[in-house]
Amino acid sequence: MSRLLASQVSPKYKIIVFHFSNTTKVQGGIGVALLLVEAGGRMSTKGVYTALSGAIAQGQRLDTIANNIANVNTPSFKKDQQVFREYLTAYEKPSDVIQVPKVPASIESFYDNQGADRGYVDGSGTYTDFSQGTLKPTGNKLDLALEGDAFYEVLTPQGVRYTRNGSFAIDAEGRLVTKGGHPVLKKGTEDASSRTITVTNPNFTVSSNGDLYVEGNSLAGLSIVNIGQKEALLKTGNSLYSLKETFDAKISPNVEGKVHQGFIENSNVNVIQEMTDMIAATRAFDSTQRAIKAYDQMDEQVNTIPKF
Repeated sequence: MSRLLASQVSPKYKIIVFHFSNTTKVQGGIGVALLLVEAGGRMSTKGVYTALSGAIAQGQRLDTIANNIANVNTPSFKKDQQVFREYLTAYEKPSDVIQVPKVPASIESFYDNQGADRGYVDGSGTYTDFSQGTLKPTGNKLDLALEGDAFYEVLTPQGVRYTRNGSFAIDAEGRLVTKGGHPVLKKGTEDASSRTITVTNPNFTVSSNGDLYVEGNSLAGLSIVNIGQKEALLKTGNSLYSLKETFDAKISPNVEGKVHQGFIENSNVNVIQEMTDMIAATRAFDSTQRAIKAYDQMDEQVNTIPKF
């Protein structure tokens, strides 16, 4: 059980003192909590917003982990990780909007922290881990795994896109395409629509630098590029990436990647690590839920105190 005492400190504020029973093991068995409450019974539960932002952030983290696990068997899939930062209200404001108390000696001014007492968890989004996945032999000549920092260029209705998924096929027109039916492009400076590859003989071979040969004759060279700034890549689904307009991707002809015919690249998702992260995120989410509930209970008790 707990007792509540109230003390008026100004026409605007009063102090609420919580005395908890010895079931709360704080400093010899007695817990004391001080809360600043606006006159009229409205509690300044600023901490509940911190807990709420934490719950939202952990929910986003769980969504990201679930997506990673769902794609553990997707060839060349690259896992994502959630990024968080602490948002401090007062320190995010420009200096010209920080208000100076008009009456420095007043109690109102003493308790006015300009938002410096408020901190939130800001989910800044996700970033993609482009580390190399293991190579798995398939014996299929149309499986062309990439090793190293490189991407294939493919043509989609939305324009040129990039992929590391080398699990290709030949469509009804004899073109080399992705599993989604997007033509794989060959090297060249001409328009992308004229750079599709027509395979006349399915028994072709591919060198480590991406050159296609049919019966010893050179057919075409796969358009493989290096992207210097990975932050410029945006996942668009089906193992494809587009480029963000606000980034300089620093695209250059391939010098680092190698092609392995008859192999596919596995995803770089570590299931054990993802499950461990999921457990940690679930526990953190539960903790924030308990904190929100505790603030709610304190608010209910404060609002039952008679007004002065």
